[in-house]
Amino acid sequence: MPESNFSNSNVTIEQLPTISKLEQQPLSERYAPINRVINLSVILVVCFIASFIYLQPFVDLPAGLQSFLPYFTWAVACLGALFTWFIYAGDNVKSYALRDLDLHYSSGLFFRKVVSQPITRIQHMELKRGPIERKIGIAKLQVFSAGGEMHTFEIPGLPVERAQQIRQFILQHKDVVKHG
Repeated sequence: MPESNFSNSNVTIEQLPTISKLEQQPLSERYAPINRVINLSVILVVCFIASFIYLQPFVDLPAGLQSFLPYFTWAVACLGALFTWFIYAGDNVKSYALRDLDLHYSSGLFFRKVVSQPITRIQHMELKRGPIERKIGIAKLQVFSAGGEMHTFEIPGLPVERAQQIRQFILQHKDVVKHG
């Protein structure tokens, strides 16, 4: 039987790279505050609609609904404020890291999540910008993995120029890594 050049050596724990030593880059400083304003706006609209229904003089409300609406409004306001704080605090810990061979995205306030994608497995990327994001100059970078129909992960709150630079780097670097 001919001798093969195939090698599959053991890797020791000491040889493994550590994720904590990645140079994590923060998202745009404009991302978290605008996200907080959007969340609070939605909560205020829901509270306003519930208050309007409760206080409107045009239609007599059933007694059960009339007694329920003030509690509902307060519950939405309190839970909404708590949810907005949670989203805001979570936005402040989101970060990303780009290296020669991979892209990482970290998120999660209580439950930390780190997604790592080898550059050679990135099929394509999309920049997404809604009207508010266009106004403040940020974008989401969606990364699509080879073999998947949905995006693998999304890095929100990137300055547009930086998102375009990352996208261009990966697209150019991907070909260099694959084809030498």
